[in-house]
Amino acid sequence: MASEGDHGPQTSSEYIEHHLQNLQVCKDEAGAWVWNHCVGNPMTINVDSMFWSLLLGLIFVWLFYGAALKTSADKPSKFQAFVEIVVDFVDGSVKDTFHGKSRLIAPLGLTIFVWVFLMNLMDLFPVDWIPLLAGSAGIPYMKVVPTTDVNVTFGMSIAVFFLIIFYTIKNKGVLGFVAELTLHPIMPPTKGWGLIAAPFIIAFNFILESVALIAKPVSLSLRLFGNMFAGELIFILIALLGIYQLPLHFGWAVFHVLIVTLQAFIFMMLTIVYLSLASESH
Repeated sequence: MASEGDHGPQTSSEYIEHHLQNLQVCKDEAGAWVWNHCVGNPMTINVDSMFWSLLLGLIFVWLFYGAALKTSADKPSKFQAFVEIVVDFVDGSVKDTFHGKSRLIAPLGLTIFVWVFLMNLMDLFPVDWIPLLAGSAGIPYMKVVPTTDVNVTFGMSIAVFFLIIFYTIKNKGVLGFVAELTLHPIMPPTKGWGLIAAPFIIAFNFILESVALIAKPVSLSLRLFGNMFAGELIFILIALLGIYQLPLHFGWAVFHVLIVTLQAFIFMMLTIVYLSLASESH
């Protein structure tokens, strides 16, 4: 199967590889900025992922801020009603899940849900439209779904990770944070001959709890990335069928709407659950 590209006919593997390639920039060994020659460079910037994620974040702020400014109790618009439904849904989820006290959690949950949803929603655009427009402007690569970039999902999960540590120390203190890592799940002996085994138990607890703590952001990022990357790959494979892709594309898009929404909801709920655990005392 061949598809027409900017540089002549492409094989199926070349077509897939092209659509999975980010627009990248990095510094070479001489210190000069170079485009799309960044293999193995850990300081590579995926420009398209950053552009679309920031753009969609600004669109979210603009839409919801605009709805807040035009709020009317007498004659609410349809968009205002939609925004209120989303806000009430997130607020209810936070109240049911988060058992601490914080004015940050509900806005954070709303931001995560809507922002991740908008980034996921870009997967419903036909895979060739935006890359072709970018190619006509001289841009060789353009991935439009930020959540199919593990750097984006991992960056969000790291932010959640730091919030977990912050809320743990805020609510339990530094000693409480250290105690959670060293005194659970096995309480070390505090008297008698058992004191000999206490350092080994504390070390075991620390290893076990550290792995569990680090696993939270890793699983959070990889779950979102894996689901969205798989969905994008299926769209690309369907696009290889040419004109015959339309029925399959429509069917997968309808099903994918559920995945887009569900993954945004899961990322939000897991964040709230982790922060709730960080605010509770055992």
